[in-house]
Amino acid sequence: MTNTISFVTVPEWPRPKGYANGAIGQGRVLHIAGQIASTPDGRIANEDGLVGEMDQALDNVLAVLRAAGGEPQHIASMIVYTTDVQAYEDNAMSIGRVWREKMGNHYPAMALFGVTRLYEKSASLELVAVAYLP
Repeated sequence: MTNTISFVTVPEWPRPKGYANGAIGQGRVLHIAGQIASTPDGRIANEDGLVGEMDQALDNVLAVLRAAGGEPQHIASMIVYTTDVQAYEDNAMSIGRVWREKMGNHYPAMALFGVTRLYEKSASLELVAVAYLP
């Protein structure tokens, strides 16, 4: 599949690490709803803390993406919501490993928000994404 996204960098700014400053997409737009670390049996995969939640939530994002005919490189942007920014920072290296296992070296435009709670009370992480499909 052809990549339908080009990433925007500002020449005067330092090169971003782990995300892009902007993305321009072309093709069918897929909006992926908030995905938490829910497993097919309905439980929240949080026994490994935030790293385990990121692992399962990314799997869920990719399942929706692939069901629509997309691949990880079609994701243009992603928002991470977490109830524990400190745990995210403390586990950044492990979360980065999970990311690379699933997404390779594809880093879309991203933002992280600390929130007081998510709709699913037992979840501490939720992902929302936008993809451009060829």
